[in-house]
Amino acid sequence: MPALPVLFGVAGLLALAAAVLPKLVADRPFSTPLVMLLAGLLLGLLPLPYLGGWASPAEHEDVVESFTQLGIVLALAGAGLSVDRPFGLRGWMSPWRLLFVAMPLSIAAVALLGWWWLGLAPAAALLLGSALSPTDPVLAGDVGVPDPGAEPDLARDNEIRFTLTTEAGLNDGLAMPFVLVALLLAGTPVSIGADVLLPLPIGVVAGLVVGRLLAWAFFRIPSSRFRLAEYSDGLVLLALAFLPFAVAELLHGNGFLAVFTAAVCVRTSERSHGYHEVLHTFGRQLERLFVAITLLGLGFALGDGLLRGVTLPEILFAAVAVFVVRPLTGIGSLLRSPARGRAALAIAFFGVRGIGTLYYLAYGLHQAGLPGAGRLWRVGALAVALSVLIHGILAAPVMRRVEEQGAHVPRRLPGESGH
Repeated sequence: MPALPVLFGVAGLLALAAAVLPKLVADRPFSTPLVMLLAGLLLGLLPLPYLGGWASPAEHEDVVESFTQLGIVLALAGAGLSVDRPFGLRGWMSPWRLLFVAMPLSIAAVALLGWWWLGLAPAAALLLGSALSPTDPVLAGDVGVPDPGAEPDLARDNEIRFTLTTEAGLNDGLAMPFVLVALLLAGTPVSIGADVLLPLPIGVVAGLVVGRLLAWAFFRIPSSRFRLAEYSDGLVLLALAFLPFAVAELLHGNGFLAVFTAAVCVRTSERSHGYHEVLHTFGRQLERLFVAITLLGLGFALGDGLLRGVTLPEILFAAVAVFVVRPLTGIGSLLRSPARGRAALAIAFFGVRGIGTLYYLAYGLHQAGLPGAGRLWRVGALAVALSVLIHGILAAPVMRRVEEQGAHVPRRLPGESGH
């Protein structure tokens, strides 16, 4: 039997699963990503023809890098459109603390553990720490801000959902400088100024410029025939995702930061317009398809031999990185922030690891031939699988409990009058 029809059949089944599963698992103690991961794991354990040879992502790093990058870009556009809180230092204090305190601390802690516990070379340890640092914008749907148009207490005043969504939107881009430093340690030619530092402001500026131009084209262009919001076409989300990314990358900037910045800019320009919901709905549909493909592929790789040779220290390391390092650094960074008590605990715990981890591992290992690539892939894949399992089971009940108790409402800081 030819392989192409089999692949088309699998793609069709994945599209059906992406459409049906969210409704089937609603109000149940498991998530769509978890179902797809387990389905892939089962497939990987079966002797299926035409699907062998994918057990080692190291053999397909370019494919993994490109596909996960595409998924992240689309997710960042959707995340930016969900942010309904006005931009500011005080209103965004919780995500700022996670980004500039918890994230560097967690990268340092995981890198040190990788060097001391797993015996990784410094460059490989830093790459692993960087790859395990982003909160994933694709898989964090159960704890993120809901679609535009939701009730204000969920979209704007819910400190947990706002913080995790904003953190996920920004830290995929902010992880790149640490990855580049790891490549520098590995001997890859990297300029601290031109490659590590300068792309960050270039990405933000590119996102602001493209975002303002797109907002004008969406809502304010004089002719209604050219005003894109009049068409209610969700396909325009692809322009919001791809154009700022392309402009930033062509200017040697950070494309991930540009996409999220542009999406927030579009959202800010016309907060109450129903077109945001149209764009976001289309984006969520694409995200569900990417989640289905990625998690099925990851599960298949795990079942087909990716974990061959895995050791107990590697399993424990993955669990510690996700469920010890992230919560501890997260709680520490949120002291005296608007997130109080249970809200701070929830934010610190639900740092979902996912497609961003796979992207940065593929990117880093594709750029530099680091020793211990197999171990990095095993630990990274285990961390994502454990995060999908535990966070997927606990997200809905924990968030429901915290919100029922009112702990999600941010406390006012001294001198703060509100959002």
